[in-house]
Amino acid sequence: MASHKPGKCCIQGVQHKGEPTGTIQKVGSVECYLSFPPSKSTSTAILFLTDVFGHKFINSQLIADDFAAAGYFVCMPDLFSNDPAPLDAFSGNSDFDIGRWFETHGPETVQPVVKEAKSSLLGELGVKKLGAVGYCFGGKYVVEGLAEGGHIDAGFIAHPSAIERDELRAIKKPLSIAAAESDYVFPDEMRHESEVILKEISVPYQINLYSGTTHGFAVRANLDDESQKYAKEQAFYQAVAWFTQHLNGSKS
Repeated sequence: MASHKPGKCCIQGVQHKGEPTGTIQKVGSVECYLSFPPSKSTSTAILFLTDVFGHKFINSQLIADDFAAAGYFVCMPDLFSNDPAPLDAFSGNSDFDIGRWFETHGPETVQPVVKEAKSSLLGELGVKKLGAVGYCFGGKYVVEGLAEGGHIDAGFIAHPSAIERDELRAIKKPLSIAAAESDYVFPDEMRHESEVILKEISVPYQINLYSGTTHGFAVRANLDDESQKYAKEQAFYQAVAWFTQHLNGSKS
């Protein structure tokens, strides 16, 4: 494994406040959260693959809107057929079992959703360049999309989970990773192993490590904590800079 399966740290963090500006719509048969750039163009898009809280989680919707404000059409599909981790999992009193939930939300159910969303984006929605972001759970499917025939032109993942070594070795397109300093799911030894793999396969890559952070910081940081807020914001800027280079200006 290049990263462990999701664990309890994947349902910890803080729910944010704000007013999302996107809309819930069907893309093909898949329900998605869509957010448009000021230009309303769909030519350059980001497929947003979420953590276990899914496409209706306000934290993810606000990040999707930020990508849209940066100039990208954003599509965030419902990966879980309306069965995400419940928001009360944030509570210390929740009896939610993420291990059991994960057993019923594996590649056999998620991959068809991702495939249909990509097909619709590159088809009727007119996308010419497609990037993908994956937070925690979603990181695995970004990596899969960077392989030959995966139709993703550049990817960004933050504190990823459940990625196999062979999946990482198979990528053919640029990958940027935002890693937490303390992360059971993507610990130091797996991050170092990922660095070795990425160097060996000679694709453009970047791995940034954020001090004082834990798994989930790029989505579920405590924004009242200045250091956590800073890390979350910098991870977002990392992704935007990566796409500026590899979607807007790169031949890769």
